[in-house]
Amino acid sequence: MGLRAALSSVVVLFAVPAWAEFDAASYPPYERCALCHGLFGVSAMARFPHLGGQDPVYLEAQIRAFLSGGRQNDGGQMVQIVTELTEEDIPVVVEWFASQEPPEPVSGEDTEAGKSLYQAENCADCHEDLSLAPGTPHLTSQHAGYLAKQMSDFRDGRRATGGSALQHGPLMTASDNDIAAIAAYLSSVARP
Repeated sequence: MGLRAALSSVVVLFAVPAWAEFDAASYPPYERCALCHGLFGVSAMARFPHLGGQDPVYLEAQIRAFLSGGRQNDGGQMVQIVTELTEEDIPVVVEWFASQEPPEPVSGEDTEAGKSLYQAENCADCHEDLSLAPGTPHLTSQHAGYLAKQMSDFRDGRRATGGSALQHGPLMTASDNDIAAIAAYLSSVARP
């Protein structure tokens, strides 16, 4: 047995008692979400949306949409996670992420075309003044890749609205390039 194998055996022997004492219930429920979305709601990968500073009504609606099966456009990962939450956990998770600072905007691309398209589609009517449409998500300072996927999923019928009365599919532009431009613009704008 080599030195590396011997050390690995010793580490495993000492780690087993600690693992046996692990109590997941003693951790706040939002820490489950933090594995993908970041502890403070700023995720490292575009596949997982930023949740920090997001509208609380929207966050709860999405959790409940995944629980009910009304939203399923992520390959089933969220359904597995949200089913671990108790009814009492949901407001704790929502409050935690909604109360965090919003993510920083990301710049680097020319965003004028995306801004023009965003304005032409009248997206700001709901997504900028959330008091006009409670439960509407903030789109600014979000991962461009995440936004582009969601817009494409709405357009192509792969995503239901998850609680919103507004059907987004007919509002989405048909062009993937236009969607990418809108997403790049939104990710570059600081959240109010």
